[in-house]
Amino acid sequence: MARIVVVGSINMDLVTVAPRFPGAGETLLGERFLTVPGGKGANQAVAAARLGAEVALVGAVGNDAFGAELKRGLAAEGIDLAHVATRDDVGSGTASITVAEGDNQIIVVPAANAHVTPAQVEAARPLIERADAVLVQMEIPLESVEATVRLGHRLGVPVILNPAPAQRLPHAWLALVSYLTPNQHELATVLGGAADEDFRALMERAPCPVVLTRGDEGAWYREHAEAQHQPGFQVTVIDTTGAGDTFNGALAVYLREGLAQAVRKACAAAALSVTQLGAQGGMPRAADVDALLARAP
Repeated sequence: MARIVVVGSINMDLVTVAPRFPGAGETLLGERFLTVPGGKGANQAVAAARLGAEVALVGAVGNDAFGAELKRGLAAEGIDLAHVATRDDVGSGTASITVAEGDNQIIVVPAANAHVTPAQVEAARPLIERADAVLVQMEIPLESVEATVRLGHRLGVPVILNPAPAQRLPHAWLALVSYLTPNQHELATVLGGAADEDFRALMERAPCPVVLTRGDEGAWYREHAEAQHQPGFQVTVIDTTGAGDTFNGALAVYLREGLAQAVRKACAAAALSVTQLGAQGGMPRAADVDALLARAP
């Protein structure tokens, strides 16, 4: 069983399903509204747990109704919450998501996630020391992201950095990352490159191995040699929310099988995740991933 530590955000997603996206100043009748547990950290933790990993989460929620519900849901997935702080001074994070035309638009309010500290990361050192991989994203303070990368590097534990939402990052500590998992726009932003620059050239310029996600095209990855392509899997798309998080969670779980196999299985897991509504709703079990791979060309 893979042992995964996730350092990241925990949100309540406020999801509106609409026939299309409204224009500026326009009021549009929606088709459905629901509250769904989310946040990139929580999503990736759930994705890894569903695939059979032993998962611990480092993060924060508010002492409010959303926070209590979020922790109940994560505990039900078997995730270790010993390092999830409950704060009295700030509410739980939220993401307002509109789903339309097979795509989504998202506005995130970090709230408690903005108070995840390097001290929390350091307190989780015993878990990180024995982990097979650590996952961290960019919906928490940058200093806590850096603390996670540096601690994992010192301990010799693979650290997967999912740079979303993206910002320019220092090469000095990017070089300590085991795997960077952006899309093309995120990679350009992280490296300070042009958004229209060829993604293969961007991957070559990165100071660390890159696994680049390309939506339904699958993923490209570069570890030591030139970039390799893993095609995507054809499915009926319902909601793309959480596909990237599913990919990252799966990549961490299967990394012990080698990068090529981990990317293939992560693409399969991400494909399955978009066939249902909600960031966590479609996250597959290991048996689902195996079944898709068995019938794929």
